[in-house]
Amino acid sequence: MRQRHSLRFRVAAAFASLGALLSLLFALGILVATHDVSNRLMDQTLKEELDDYMARRARNPQSLPPHTASLRGYVAAVGTPAEGIPAAVRALPQGKHEIVVDGVPFRVAVAERDGERYTIMFSEERQRRREQRFLAYLIAGALLMTLLAAAGGFWLAAHVITPVTELARAVSQASTENPPRLTTDDQLHDEIGELTRSFDRYFGRLAAFVERERAFAADASHELRTPLAVIRGAAEVLAEDPRLTEAQANRVSRIERAAAEMSALTDALLLLAREENAPVEEPCDCVQLVRKSVEHYLTLAAQRHSSLDLVVEAQVRLDVAPALFSIVVDNLVRNAVAHTEAGRVSVHLYADRLVVSDTGIGIEAEEIGRVFQRYYRGAASGGSGIGLSLVKRICDRQGWQIELVSRSGGGTSATLKFIV
Repeated sequence: MRQRHSLRFRVAAAFASLGALLSLLFALGILVATHDVSNRLMDQTLKEELDDYMARRARNPQSLPPHTASLRGYVAAVGTPAEGIPAAVRALPQGKHEIVVDGVPFRVAVAERDGERYTIMFSEERQRRREQRFLAYLIAGALLMTLLAAAGGFWLAAHVITPVTELARAVSQASTENPPRLTTDDQLHDEIGELTRSFDRYFGRLAAFVERERAFAADASHELRTPLAVIRGAAEVLAEDPRLTEAQANRVSRIERAAAEMSALTDALLLLAREENAPVEEPCDCVQLVRKSVEHYLTLAAQRHSSLDLVVEAQVRLDVAPALFSIVVDNLVRNAVAHTEAGRVSVHLYADRLVVSDTGIGIEAEEIGRVFQRYYRGAASGGSGIGLSLVKRICDRQGWQIELVSRSGGGTSATLKFIV
């Protein structure tokens, strides 16, 4: 996943980028202007030196042409090459030229007057070295401006983002049950102030929502448990009636089991409705709950002409509410039995995982990634699409990992890993 830098870093980086861009444009502008001025000055020097020598030559035919570290002058009759003049310069027409002689760049001015050919050469080597030094100064200045812009960006970001950081800290430490008031009477009417007021309004709505959910959970707990307890008590009384036929006794037993399952499901849902896991009084005996779940579905397996076997490899005790663990195990075992006809279902409990395997109809490849979605029902499913989504919620809450491996017509293996 792409890593995102802090807002302070991004503000400083923006300032540094802007400083670098402006410095670069400024340096390029200065460099171009300097180069243009330098060329103009060399052209002006050539013209003045040429005019000056021709004037001196007109006054004194014996005047020698200029010869310095940067300038070389030559004069000879038209059609006759001057003594010592480079071969690349001899054939140049009148006017200004730029040539390279022995690797050295020159600007050359050529003019003819009174039958004589005047040539002045100006070496650009020293000027190019000065321009290179000046370019190094410009690069150093641009880097310095970039560093100063970055430092200024960090300093400014620290002051600009401090209110946002404080707001984030207050929000992260806020309690949904008793949220603090983030705004003050002297709160500025700027973007940060508006954001703070928006958080205050949201916390108010969130607190009201939490209170409604808590009241609903408490009312549901009371209103559901009472009739379930009455149903279970009535079923127990009916089960002790000796006048019941075998079919009637089976129906009463089913009512009793359904009431017990509903009671366990209610407890599990109420536990999931809490924001945090409630501390358990003692570790859950997983072996007992898994054995109870297997025994519970033996009848259903027999009705589908399937075998249901349990293998306990280790004694497992987990810090989890028994109701939550039972919900997970019951759903896995029930799904395996319900989708296996005249086959075999095996439950293996290891120290770190529970594996429920079957030889049933399996799951289609396009459905395997969606079975944990709420209300999703496969083509062969007869349930409501809640069981496996509830299993996934409990696993996520407890830090467990649930994996399904299946192929159509080849059975399914569900692995519940307690230690990830």
